[in-house]
Amino acid sequence: MGRIVMTKTLVMKFGGTSVGSADAINGAAKQVQIARENWSQVVVVLSAMSGVTDLLLHGANAAAADDEESAAATAAALLTTHLGAIDGLLSTEVERELTRERVHVHVNEFTTLCHAVHLLREATPRALDAIMSLGERIAVHLLAARLRELDCAATAVRSEELIRTDAHFQAANPDMETTIRLTCDNLSPLLAEDVVPVVTGFIGATEDGEVTTLGREGSDYSAAIIAVALDADEVWICTDVDGVMTTDPRIAANARTLPTIAYREIAELSSAGAKVLHPKAIIPIMERGIRMWIRNTFNPDGPATQVVEDSNSKIHNVGAKAVAVVKEHSLLSLEGRGMLGVPGIVARTFAVAARGDASVTLIAQTSSEQSICFAVPQSSATDVVAELESEFRYEFQWHQIDRLRVQNDIVIVTVVGAGMRHTPGIAGKVFSALGVRGLNVVAIAQGSSECSISLVVTEADADDSVRAIHDIIVDGSFEEVGL
Repeated sequence: MGRIVMTKTLVMKFGGTSVGSADAINGAAKQVQIARENWSQVVVVLSAMSGVTDLLLHGANAAAADDEESAAATAAALLTTHLGAIDGLLSTEVERELTRERVHVHVNEFTTLCHAVHLLREATPRALDAIMSLGERIAVHLLAARLRELDCAATAVRSEELIRTDAHFQAANPDMETTIRLTCDNLSPLLAEDVVPVVTGFIGATEDGEVTTLGREGSDYSAAIIAVALDADEVWICTDVDGVMTTDPRIAANARTLPTIAYREIAELSSAGAKVLHPKAIIPIMERGIRMWIRNTFNPDGPATQVVEDSNSKIHNVGAKAVAVVKEHSLLSLEGRGMLGVPGIVARTFAVAARGDASVTLIAQTSSEQSICFAVPQSSATDVVAELESEFRYEFQWHQIDRLRVQNDIVIVTVVGAGMRHTPGIAGKVFSALGVRGLNVVAIAQGSSECSISLVVTEADADDSVRAIHDIIVDGSFEEVGL
């Protein structure tokens, strides 16, 4: 029976757990093989094996701290992990030897880079990108080799040759015009020959050829960029959960899979702590209107979530769809009656946060302008506080600002749903659910799009708050309010 060609191009992205062992890589390869029977062109984007990027980072930091013994142990662990996977995955000696050789080359590169870091006594962002990219650069060889053993023509492709970025190491930004040209030039000939390109996720390169990364968990972003460059029909994000769930199933056992979710809803959830998709990955997809699915690698026939356009009527049938939480944050508050009418306080506050390279994840201000509070990752709080005290030293002296309060160990709980804009009473139901359980809200923020409401609660109340809100989502309480 001939191939059933559904559409032209599919981009499949497999995360770290999806390729975390020989069995997992074999399962991913079989899914690619099946996809090739139904799609005319398939591109695979791959993360490093689970745990490998952290291992590489540990080795780099050990080298910078003059701990060459730990760096050497990391190199040995990399060899053990990947050579063990090869032995459990590949059956032909030719593929085994070729892939082993690739592993040794990249582990030797790791050792050389760590030696340079050791000499400098510093792991610069540039060096970290070169080192942290090695996990993906090894992984693609394992999957490509297994695909070839399954009689599916495949070749490993380094995304440095496809994705052109700026020199913002550790969180590079793509130059889409150049990236589109390079991606088409490099991948189109392979696709025309019925070859599956297995592309390193997470990685790009500057115009000068310096390796960059797109940020942690950036392989989703890579897949979205490549899908746009190739004008793909669909992107499948293959992960370790059954699509996008109403909340983290580790917190609420009654979490369930959402059949559909809108672009802006998944963007809000990703930014609010849900790990299902990199926050930047949805941006290029939205601009092109490319179909996206979130699927479980280990349960390919199970529930999955389709990401749909914001205008799709399916997204407006409930007020709220999901609740997410981001932990380990601090809440900083500037307070003072003298702040009223003083221009530039807000601008200077966030300029300070930007100078400290701290991400501001929530903002709230009273209408009287006598206080402003914002949340930053707890790891950044000490530096931001020092910068604020320096920036506003005169305002403190003149009592325009009375105090700077810092509350650590807080979390941000975010309720998401595009239908919330048209559904009255959402906030009331949320606060009632928390109040019944004796849970206190420290601060609240809502965007003008009304697609989400974010609440600050203490770390101790985090899981109970999520469960309280989630219960009224899954029992349909939000729908009772009416549209």
